[in-house]
Amino acid sequence: MTSQASTIFSLQAPKDISLTEIEAELNQIWQSYGIAGEDGALPAATRATTFTLVVYEPEETQYLLSSLGFYNGPIDGILGPQTDAALRRVQVKYGLPETGTATPETLAILREEFAKRQGNGVTGEGGNGSTSYSLAANSPRIADEIALRNPCRIIALCPIAGEDEGVKAQVSAYCPIQKQSSSTLICCEYITLSGTTAALERVGGMIPALLIGGLPKFLWWKATPDPNNTLFKRLSAVCNNVIVDSCNFNEPETDLISLQELVENGVPLADLNWRRLSAWQELTAEAYDPPHRRAALGEIDRVTLDYEKGNPAQALLFLGWLASRLQWQPVSYQKETGDYDITRIRFVGQNQRQIEAELAGVPVADVGEIVGDLIALRLSSTNAQADCGTVICSETGGCMRMETHGGAQSAGLFQQVSSLSEQKAEALLSQQVQRWGREALFEESLTVIAQVVQLGVKS
Repeated sequence: MTSQASTIFSLQAPKDISLTEIEAELNQIWQSYGIAGEDGALPAATRATTFTLVVYEPEETQYLLSSLGFYNGPIDGILGPQTDAALRRVQVKYGLPETGTATPETLAILREEFAKRQGNGVTGEGGNGSTSYSLAANSPRIADEIALRNPCRIIALCPIAGEDEGVKAQVSAYCPIQKQSSSTLICCEYITLSGTTAALERVGGMIPALLIGGLPKFLWWKATPDPNNTLFKRLSAVCNNVIVDSCNFNEPETDLISLQELVENGVPLADLNWRRLSAWQELTAEAYDPPHRRAALGEIDRVTLDYEKGNPAQALLFLGWLASRLQWQPVSYQKETGDYDITRIRFVGQNQRQIEAELAGVPVADVGEIVGDLIALRLSSTNAQADCGTVICSETGGCMRMETHGGAQSAGLFQQVSSLSEQKAEALLSQQVQRWGREALFEESLTVIAQVVQLGVKS
């Protein structure tokens, strides 16, 4: 059942202005609405800013294609074969020349169709130029969801395709209407800068001046982070936390190495996909809390991880965490493709014990919103007397497969991870901006992953 979207009171609909007028225009909005009208028609609007969130949106072509149902690949700004095929489908449907590229005519059609769908979300207008409307229940604008929970300044950077005509700036301000406090609105302000990638890079030096001083600053980089990207380097240098989501990475192994390089260079990184593993990590730790099982940790020499085929980032992050905690050193890495994507990794543990890990990308009929979600974990030993067998899974089918996986030892302890709505990016991001800082376990796990993947490159 879909919950009803929160009602938003708009103090200022998006208004086109010059870059130099942004602060003055925002100040004018708050001066106009700081006091309720004499007739009481409008509540007082309070400018409550807790942090600045800079959101880098990937290039618009994939976003438009995905929103209209032509494309189901990663929104990564990389116009590869999947995007080419999706563009050709659009061009065939609308009678355009079939080029597989984002021609101006193709983009115009996509924008027009997208605007038609978005237009259905408007429900009414209020007085004094203000508009009351509901966000679409399936709105992909994660920044809007964050604003509902955390009053803040949001700066959206939106690269667009087409001719370089400079950067277009818009400002708006809106307030979630809280039932418990209808007399005062706690509001957010929104700055949108759109232009070609080159145009945004040219004004990159002006963006730090828009970050509110004395408050935390976050960069939500929704594309794959590129350490050599000029805009990324400039913004990551002035933000307290750089947030990514590896479930959207186009080449997860290579991109995780890039993350590790960024960490080595002092970039304060957070990965929302890492947060999705917290329940798995907690259950794994709890399984070995009893003293007799804790002593058997050193007997683990077989690890099997099943994940939804498509992106091994979660599986690699979990394995990196496990190996870093148990002080395993990777020594070999092999990949096999087929119906299942199989990755075999061998580690050497303390006392030179050999550990074999298998990551299996399992094809599933019903793929969820998160590409590469973990399905099941099995920890066991070739020593049949060791009490270290554990199976953790996200669904009954996963447990059954692990139970019949075979081996020298019975599974021992079974546990199940419940499906959590909190795994969605908007909820995880809301948590991240409240509890931010460097994450030592995440960084140590990245170090192990980089060592593992580089073994494959060398071979």
